[in-house]
Amino acid sequence: MDDLRSAPIPALRDDDHVRGDGQTVVFYGDFACPRCALAHERLLDRPARRVFRHFALRAKHPRALPLAYAAEAAALQGAFWSFHDSLYADPGRLDDPHLWERAETLGLDVALFDADRRSDAVAARVARDVRDAMRAGIVTTPTLVVDGVLRPGPDGVSALG
Repeated sequence: MDDLRSAPIPALRDDDHVRGDGQTVVFYGDFACPRCALAHERLLDRPARRVFRHFALRAKHPRALPLAYAAEAAALQGAFWSFHDSLYADPGRLDDPHLWERAETLGLDVALFDADRRSDAVAARVARDVRDAMRAGIVTTPTLVVDGVLRPGPDGVSALG
């Protein structure tokens, strides 16, 4: 069996979700994780190039995968970051009816959003992020990767210059 902790953090990909300028921070997170929401808030004031990758595990948070799929469905309509921000801003409203309402508020085609979030392509995109995270030794959310070093927990933000 392969050692799941033997792979490096994957280099930036064309389909990564990236925003901002400054030091690159790869954020492995889960939209149902309160500690991820805290790390997200702490990153808002930092000059950083943020890369978001999913580490959504159903065993940790039952809504983790549906939320990751919803964010990827929003991404297919060019709204990943607005959807991302809205999930962390309103953690008490993460069930399906709220996701449809959120998609509508952001001007998304709700029927397409709903079909996309249930698609094999979206599930494969999220699974790839999770698999790569596990292979790189990530075990908790959030985990930030700063200068190639894993920084678990919301305090990982303090590693930024």
